[in-house]
Amino acid sequence: MTAQVPTVIPAPAFEEQHMPVLVGDPMTAGRFTAEGADVLLGPAGTLIITEADDEPARSGVWNAEEFRLIGPAPAPVTERLLEPPWGTDQSSLPIHIAVRAGADVLYLGTAWVSQVGTTNGVLTDCELRFDTPLARELLDRVRPPRPPGDLPGLAWLAQVNGDRAAALEQFITGWYPATGATSDPTSGPTESLPDASASRLPAGLRQLYRLAKQRPGALGTQNRILPEPNLRTDPLGEMLVFGVENQGGFFWSLLWDLDEPEADPTVWFREFDEQPIAEQEPLGGFLIQFSLFEASMGADYLALPRKLTAPQVDRLTQPLTHVPLRPFWPWAPTHFYVAPGLVVHVSSRDGKTFDAWAGATHRSALTPLSDLPLDWNRFDG
Repeated sequence: MTAQVPTVIPAPAFEEQHMPVLVGDPMTAGRFTAEGADVLLGPAGTLIITEADDEPARSGVWNAEEFRLIGPAPAPVTERLLEPPWGTDQSSLPIHIAVRAGADVLYLGTAWVSQVGTTNGVLTDCELRFDTPLARELLDRVRPPRPPGDLPGLAWLAQVNGDRAAALEQFITGWYPATGATSDPTSGPTESLPDASASRLPAGLRQLYRLAKQRPGALGTQNRILPEPNLRTDPLGEMLVFGVENQGGFFWSLLWDLDEPEADPTVWFREFDEQPIAEQEPLGGFLIQFSLFEASMGADYLALPRKLTAPQVDRLTQPLTHVPLRPFWPWAPTHFYVAPGLVVHVSSRDGKTFDAWAGATHRSALTPLSDLPLDWNRFDG
């Protein structure tokens, strides 16, 4: 699809000449605001206007293909954006996107609703996809890049095959800002765990729980390390289940021993009622891998290529540093690659085609990937 180039219109001309064409009579159109956006609802269409900015908490252009409207949105806006049919169906009213940049308005064309979040019937967030992706020149004008600040560093890498507890702590405290002590909202009544005092848990789990008190994201966003009150044994009382997949498809466990716990025990992966499979790294290395995987999955800024070949993986990972651990996750052996503020994981079930996922703490951390000749499902840089 051809990328869209700038359409620059002086603000007065846009309001006087173009707005009536886009929404109908502007005097009768409903005018509303939603977290940095002006929304006009008219009989001919919808117009959303924001300022040129790159503030994640405000409405605006997110990447070359996506615009985000942040709520809470007034009821008429919620009703208009939720009314069927969504998308590019010809019977739906067009949604126009524009951005103010100084004395000009940059018209970005039409978009369609791809995803909506609501709470009690109120729109809280709405993702819209541009019918025509934005060219880089236009993207840089409507979403001017913010300074990156301090990106999480890579000092922890030196400890990965030495002091793994130090490596885990350095990575987690560098990646997740401290938020203060929290209680886990998912905790609740669970099966009783015999004598589940902290002293009977392996040191790696005790460390992770300590870190998660101020950085709850360390317990995962896609998959989860169970909060300590939710730990349970399997029906035979032989295995301590401590990690679960987000849909319950598989879990991770340790041999449960009421005596002194093993210092760095084997982690067992189990799918449903299948036989357990040992992860290649014991708990200390596994927790580093789990943390890297979840950091990338839950990152604000993503780069998601389509299926890759082995040569394409080499190109993708060439500017990055490989994390020197054996593959994670028996389902699809996974390797990790990092740069400051960036984690990439690459996995494959057959060794011929590969899936990759890159997550970053800031857009600028995706820069090493920006010029690669890859087909992207999504690129937030």
